[in-house]
Amino acid sequence: MLFYKLLFIIMVSSPLLHSYEEGEVLNGDVKIFYRDYGPKDADPILLVQGLGGQLINWQDHLIEFLIENNYRPIVFDNRDTGLSSKIQSELFTDDRAAKTISRTYIKYFLRLPINPVYTLDDMANDSVAILDGLDIDKAHLLGISMGGMIAQIVASNHPDRVKTFTLISSTVSTPTPLNGPSRHVRKLLMNRSNNPYSTIDERIERGKKIYSAIGLEGYDLETEEFYNKSKESIERAGQNDTGFSRQIMAILGSKDRIKKVKSIQAKTLIIHGDEDPLIKVRNAHRAHKYIKDSELIIIPSMRHLIEPPVFDQFKDKLLVHLSSQT
Repeated sequence: MLFYKLLFIIMVSSPLLHSYEEGEVLNGDVKIFYRDYGPKDADPILLVQGLGGQLINWQDHLIEFLIENNYRPIVFDNRDTGLSSKIQSELFTDDRAAKTISRTYIKYFLRLPINPVYTLDDMANDSVAILDGLDIDKAHLLGISMGGMIAQIVASNHPDRVKTFTLISSTVSTPTPLNGPSRHVRKLLMNRSNNPYSTIDERIERGKKIYSAIGLEGYDLETEEFYNKSKESIERAGQNDTGFSRQIMAILGSKDRIKKVKSIQAKTLIIHGDEDPLIKVRNAHRAHKYIKDSELIIIPSMRHLIEPPVFDQFKDKLLVHLSSQT
């Protein structure tokens, strides 16, 4: 059963990104922290973040674009990230975290059963709790990467709650060695999973390597903005970063969503980079095959993220898509 509790409200007297409400909802005993950019009379769109992503990691240019076009972006910290609940498990205490995720990867490659602490279905229920808590009957839905996997379940299980569905850099299947991360990216993710208690600067450098590998080639990360945003993310999450590993377990331990995906009724736009090293582009074509009447856009030179030069290539298509709800 889903419960709702308003935590507090922040209103900052400045336009667009500096004016919003924040609060929390409860899915059982799991707290999900959200930010509602408003305005309340605009068309709501729920954005679901990817692996380890927090609500502050949504790019400003995307949020500004939505607000400027009369949409109401609602973002949140998935469980185990940011200010949302950290899921306690005896498997992830002190040095056991690294050993647990290493064993999970071994099971993953050997195709053995994985018993995650929670599943993507649980995270989908967290998303629905946001809509319930804000008294939103129906909203647009946009998910990126792991957030796209979560959003697929929402769109399938709750068709009456979804106006349109946008799937970015994601997959309808559990990642495998054939359709998942390249060896280089997989090694970087493993390094993060195996070192959850590093210093802030070590974690920023590690994040920089991951962003360089999965983001637009040549994009400058040696900036004060990147450093400050990374530091803010780390401080919001706390020193214990083991939630990243539990989210990996949720991805690897959840069943394929093919049957659910085939039932999606919402008008769907699929966006994917032709150079994505984390979730290969073949996954986008497969999603397009299974989601009825979906539209597929492959972006040249795009990897896994939506930097401004990438967003500029599909923002007009996104606007047409959002305005075409049935």
